[in-house]
Amino acid sequence: MKIGYSNKLNKIILIGVLIAALVVTSGCTDKSASNKSSEVSAPAEASGAVDADKAAESGKFTLTDGFGREVTIPENVERVVCSGAGCLRYLVYLQAQDYVVGVDSIEKEKSEIDGRPYALANPQLKDYPLIGEFRGKDDPEKIIAISPQVILKTGANSQPTATNTADADSLQDKTGIPVVMLPYGSLKNEEQKAEMYGSLRIMGEAVGKQERAEEVISYIEATMQDLENRTADIPESERKTVYVGGVSSAGAHGIISTEPAYPPFLWMNAKNVAAGMGADHADIAKEALVDWDPEYIFIDIGTLQLGKEGAIGELKNDTSLTGLSAVKNKKVYGVIPYNYYSTNYESVLANAYFVGKVLYPDRFEDIDPEAKANEIYTFFLGKPLYSDLNGQYDNLGFKPIPL
Repeated sequence: MKIGYSNKLNKIILIGVLIAALVVTSGCTDKSASNKSSEVSAPAEASGAVDADKAAESGKFTLTDGFGREVTIPENVERVVCSGAGCLRYLVYLQAQDYVVGVDSIEKEKSEIDGRPYALANPQLKDYPLIGEFRGKDDPEKIIAISPQVILKTGANSQPTATNTADADSLQDKTGIPVVMLPYGSLKNEEQKAEMYGSLRIMGEAVGKQERAEEVISYIEATMQDLENRTADIPESERKTVYVGGVSSAGAHGIISTEPAYPPFLWMNAKNVAAGMGADHADIAKEALVDWDPEYIFIDIGTLQLGKEGAIGELKNDTSLTGLSAVKNKKVYGVIPYNYYSTNYESVLANAYFVGKVLYPDRFEDIDPEAKANEIYTFFLGKPLYSDLNGQYDNLGFKPIPL
């Protein structure tokens, strides 16, 4: 009896074990099937979320650069290089110049005249390792040798988006270092201003300076608004006719070199006689300037680099120009060069206050243009640079030019 009872008990235990095993197996099978079903039904964009999760786990994140490229970069960037005209200027605006580990050839040049205030504020940049030639002609091997975490690169305004994107992809492939590509933009119209602000924000995101990027944008907006508010109610009949000549563009130029959308004139609600020639740099015919005969002429004193061949010499010696009303009435004034390896926006804003003081002194009676310039340079670059900059150009900025 005991033996039979034992056998029955063993059978019952065995059956119980088998049932338990079946239950467990069934549960595992259902969970696996459920996971597979979930994977199959997940939307395609989930793969992007997975990539983002992986990037986060590895101490990286993905941003969209100024040309729509998705770029994965380290979370805490402290080593960068800047490629292309104006790129390093924006980094200095963001107070991130200490992150730079290499520079292009223009930053290492030694010249008596340097019209880039950001370079005057940071002379140490000349001692950094070389990454290639200026205007974005990079040397991938030199960049690899100094191991930046990110390459920041401004696109060329003259190139289509596809070309700028291809340039960024090519440099990234050659170096194995993420390239964040940015348009430079401008303050000439809303579209280009949106590009500029977008680039400052993207660069700020890349180097952890988002708050400073917003400070810079807010300062520019507030300054432009102040300028416009001072002159907005001036009747059309009382708005001055003006011209800016000798404007630097990839070097010094003579009197026919101008900016049809010169921002200080836009903010002053002044009548730029060259305004009908588009938004970019233009060379006019001297005959056109004679026909326009503006009340005021402003000269970009970067033209001094041409010597007697510059705009000032032309106004003194060219008989076709000496009869201009502005020349005869001694209404020719010097403004600080602002185009030097792309646009120095701090100089553009500083020039605007001087232009306003000349054209509408009653609207700017509270402004000392030199003091205002130093305030602007200090905000953007950390130093009051007006005297240093103007001194390179015979101190002809912000005063009447003797003819």
